[in-house]
Amino acid sequence: MALKIRLARGGSKKRPYYQVVVADARSPRDGRFLEKVGSWNPMLAKDDAKRVELNNERIQHWLDNGAQPTDRVLRFLAEAGLAKRDARNNPEKAKPGKKALERAAEAKQKAEDAAAAAAE
Repeated sequence: MALKIRLARGGSKKRPYYQVVVADARSPRDGRFLEKVGSWNPMLAKDDAKRVELNNERIQHWLDNGAQPTDRVLRFLAEAGLAKRDARNNPEKAKPGKKALERAAEAKQKAEDAAAAAAE
């Protein structure tokens, strides 16, 4: 059985509250789970101590037994010092595409032509 440490959504509409749970990977997001090991309240301030609450002992037990955390939960675990999360960065994402480079080159050429015409 593949186990995941993931978030299960609770709370009302537009007021989310999440439980950190250990569940079978095939079960639905808010469905059956094996154990609740923490909570996350995104409505609280980022520096609030009650924003993320984790049961470190139980989480470590499940990690030792092969449970895989999701990316968001892995962020929480990295902050708590329970797991290591590799920094993800895609430097290619910020670069402009081919069409944008062509438009920039065309605009630059027009500006140079206008400056040359004004100089004459």
